[in-house]
Amino acid sequence: MSTLPNLPNLPDIGVHLQGHVAVVELRRPPHNFFDAALISGLADIFEALDAEPACRAIVLAAQGTAFCAGANFARNDDAAVHRSPRAVNPLYHEALRLFACAKPVVAAVHGAAIGGGLGVALVADFRVACAEARFSANFNRLGFHPGFGLSVTLPRLVGPQRAALLFYTGRRVGGEEALAMGLVDLLVPQDQVRAEALRLAGEIATSAPLAVISTRRTLRAGLVEAIRQAVATESAEQNRQFGTEDFKEGVAAMAARRTPVFTGR
Repeated sequence: MSTLPNLPNLPDIGVHLQGHVAVVELRRPPHNFFDAALISGLADIFEALDAEPACRAIVLAAQGTAFCAGANFARNDDAAVHRSPRAVNPLYHEALRLFACAKPVVAAVHGAAIGGGLGVALVADFRVACAEARFSANFNRLGFHPGFGLSVTLPRLVGPQRAALLFYTGRRVGGEEALAMGLVDLLVPQDQVRAEALRLAGEIATSAPLAVISTRRTLRAGLVEAIRQAVATESAEQNRQFGTEDFKEGVAAMAARRTPVFTGR
């Protein structure tokens, strides 16, 4: 295990190298809520790892009970209702940098990946999870349009019909159901999630790195541009809906852990 001295030193994100695999760890336990600063820092690290020859694959993991429970509305200025209706959420500009990463990523999802946290999990090429993991695209349950490029990445992964079901209902699916629908690639006991993600990333890292990167580029051709167009639409819809009574009710209901009562206003 070794450190990478040329990487940004960020208090909420840890990085170390195990062989040719970089382990990137979110450190905002227990829920790892994000804001634009965290996603920007994560993108800075991914870009630095792209330039690091010793790194051939990345494991994205997290401390705490959740992998990532989404955006923290209390801290996230980017969700402000004062943004211009046509402005793209600055957080999504940072997310685009994650999708532009050239090296393969394996997400170690040991707990909940909710809302934008699901978006973070879908940045990865592969997801290793456990039965206790929970996945939810709960945006509509909060009163607004999905974001973080999920309108592209989720149907691309599980198909448009399953994606629509997850979006419209906001339902949570466990690890076993997520595996069955293709949202997860490997399911292991919870205490083995990170180790299995490291094993998979290590297996990838034994292949020729230039060949892996070029193959990945072929397989993901057009993805970043599709997400760039998607986040423009997602942002425009969200900007309109952040000013609605339904959005206020959705956030209040989430905070109170109750069923929201929407009025369509």
